[in-house]
Amino acid sequence: MKTRSLTLTLALGAAALTLPSLGHALDARGAQALAQSKGCLACHAIDKKMVGPAYKEIAAKYRADKTSEAKLVDKVMKGGAGVWGQMPMPAQSVTPAEAKTLVAWVLSQK
Repeated sequence: MKTRSLTLTLALGAAALTLPSLGHALDARGAQALAQSKGCLACHAIDKKMVGPAYKEIAAKYRADKTSEAKLVDKVMKGGAGVWGQMPMPAQSVTPAEAKTLVAWVLSQK
């Protein structure tokens, strides 16, 4: 009986260790789906420049800047131009929470 209990305990412990990574994967898929539904992927791609810069490029540029998330959330909501060339990014029709989700996902690209 002790062996069975120990086996169950170890199995539950191992499962618990995988949950954070599973949650992150689900969050990433949700954020990518949000980007698709909001039209972000019409101008941006994860790994290549389109009308706007690639998300991996954006993540690399802002990786060391601890204030970048707030700046980029503001830029998504209000629009901007000049950082990546002359093509402006118009203000996006997203809530602050959606903008934060999108920016966190973009900044997580490696």
